[in-house]
Amino acid sequence: MIIGIDTSLGTAVAAIARDGEVLADEQSANPLGHAEVIGDLLRRATAVVPEPTHVAIGMGPGPFTGLRVGIATARVYALGRGVPVVPVPSHDAVALGVLLADALTGVDTPRFAVVTDARRREFAYSVYDGIDDDGLPVRITDAALSPRDDLNERLADLGAVRIETTRVSAAMIALAAARALDAGRTLADGEPLYLRSPDVVAAHAPKRVS
Repeated sequence: MIIGIDTSLGTAVAAIARDGEVLADEQSANPLGHAEVIGDLLRRATAVVPEPTHVAIGMGPGPFTGLRVGIATARVYALGRGVPVVPVPSHDAVALGVLLADALTGVDTPRFAVVTDARRREFAYSVYDGIDDDGLPVRITDAALSPRDDLNERLADLGAVRIETTRVSAAMIALAAARALDAGRTLADGEPLYLRSPDVVAAHAPKRVS
């Protein structure tokens, strides 16, 4: 049983069985207020799966504050349960959802880019091309930032169609983690994909008074 958590866009918590059956799927579309809702979402999901074996974490890309809330919550919950964490790039989860939906309808998925709003007139994007033998999206480029006005040209150069999303499914985070575990693969390291520095920085040391 795997708990999936993502706060790169809104707040999402889900629970799935190792075979991919979705047991709980909780979502708040509010791009802010992660800390206010994640506890309730986690309680509802874990009521269905009281003894998870892993916790999958969406590592972004996403805003600094939002990602910190989700990653910290997932790590603390996993520590308390004594289970391992599995980091997953959030765009991989979106790509997996796209590929599975197309497969169910018999659509041949072209090379595509998962695009999310990074604010400050920028988009974050990752490019994918099909699904591999482990059932995971084939990532052609890692997550990167692009000015809004330049993105279409960049994607055209990469031969990728643009797929924008405003939510990340925690169930797909958990499913990607389950497939990676089955294949003995690591999808991401433990570092969040912020892509840019936080807005708030530590103040300089006070001036020395002589």
